[in-house]
Amino acid sequence: MTLRQRQQPYRSRKWLDAVHQIENCVLCGAYGVQAAHRNYGKSMSQKTDDCLTAAICPVCHHEIDNGRQLSRDERRALLDKAICETVAQLARMGLIEVRA
Repeated sequence: MTLRQRQQPYRSRKWLDAVHQIENCVLCGAYGVQAAHRNYGKSMSQKTDDCLTAAICPVCHHEIDNGRQLSRDERRALLDKAICETVAQLARMGLIEVRA
């Protein structure tokens, strides 16, 4: 049995630019977003794939990364929800689509 080599993370400036086109936080609706990368499934000092980002405001971003009101599992679930909503918004806006 061979060990599977870790793939390089997906990097795309175009993807991050598209995320920034979402003007309101997908969690709370506040104006002004940051592209927040998923906080787990990454290696030391390396962010996850750019396509695993959420369009969230600085307050929600801070709460997910550093907050103490939610457990780690709750913060992870909230970020995953935000990532899914971000992808849905990008599709609705016509910024991503499947190529045939």
